[in-house]
Amino acid sequence: MFFEPFIETIYLTIVPLLFSCVFGFIIGTLIFIGTSSILERKSKPITIISKICDGLVNILRSIPYLILIVWMLPITNFLTGSVIGTKAAVPALVVSATPFFARMVTIAFSEVDHGVIEASKAMGASTFDIITKVLIPESKPALVSSITVTAINLVSYSAMAGAIGAGGLGFEAYQYGLARRDESLMFIATILIVIIVFAIQIIGDKTVKKLDKRGG
Repeated sequence: MFFEPFIETIYLTIVPLLFSCVFGFIIGTLIFIGTSSILERKSKPITIISKICDGLVNILRSIPYLILIVWMLPITNFLTGSVIGTKAAVPALVVSATPFFARMVTIAFSEVDHGVIEASKAMGASTFDIITKVLIPESKPALVSSITVTAINLVSYSAMAGAIGAGGLGFEAYQYGLARRDESLMFIATILIVIIVFAIQIIGDKTVKKLDKRGG
């Protein structure tokens, strides 16, 4: 009874997480580039794009997830051909998680030692080299931690999406647990969600410890 909802919850976590990490990394990097001294010469188009991205991140992060789902119904219908079901929940989950991860990427890059960046620039490293060979390697633990937190948030969001027909354990808990007052079913669904969250946190923590030079 819980196998399919469990798999749907995993799907609603992993698929949006992949898209959110890709889009969020790009947006977060653009914001960091526009607000830091990583560029030798400030490019006006990059600065404008950075400010636009920063504004969008702030706006989208302030919109409650349930409201975002409703606002995105036309877009969801266009992209997936439906407004209910597991696949239909993915666009709203991606839009909700992407700005969060983008902000986490910006923070992670900001914590990299500025002296290391300046030394790389002095040795003639390009912006791309600084991003790929300095920022990413130096901020790996923070980035993995950010991915972990984003994944846990997606589990929570997927449960809320399930309450309005997206499937998963959230749908199971609401439709068959809360609506039909089956407390045991709702309890089991909640426990399974907690297990998923704990598993993500444990995997994330172990990965961070392996990557953290200070911990090694």
